Amino acid sequence: MLTKGTKAPDFTAIDQFENKITLSSFRGKKIVLYFYPKDDTPGCTKEACSLRDQHDAMLNNGFVVLGVSPDDIKSHKKFADKFALPFSLLADPELKIVKLFGVWGAKKMYGKEYEGLMRTTFIIDENGFIEEVIEKVKTDDHANQILNLYQ
Repeated sequence: MLTKGTKAPDFTAIDQFENKITLSSFRGKKIVLYFYPKDDTPGCTKEACSLRDQHDAMLNNGFVVLGVSPDDIKSHKKFADKFALPFSLLADPELKIVKLFGVWGAKKMYGKEYEGLMRTTFIIDENGFIEEVIEKVKTDDHANQILNLYQ
């Protein structure tokens, strides 16, 4: 997993609006790049809705919010439409971005180990460097978890 102080690797992906999004195009802005396992699941929905509900506060603090999961564009569109998500959800079905940031690995559920996406948020500064890494995401209050780092 990438750590604080590391230059964030550039990538290009397609969002739910079929826009081509390139990370480096946001230079000069702070980026909340959050990785989540799956569209329209309880924890992922809470996390996305927390960011939606505080989106104006995020913008007022200079943040651009980008979500990434292995789901495809169609799934992202359905999820974003259902919950009126105002930010881009990037499709990464081939796990290219997930692996670039090192958030794919061993997980445990109900005593079984398996490979999966580790819910993680990276705050990237205006110059493209990772400023914060949040590994213990509070799904139901994630926006405030981020904003409180900058109060």
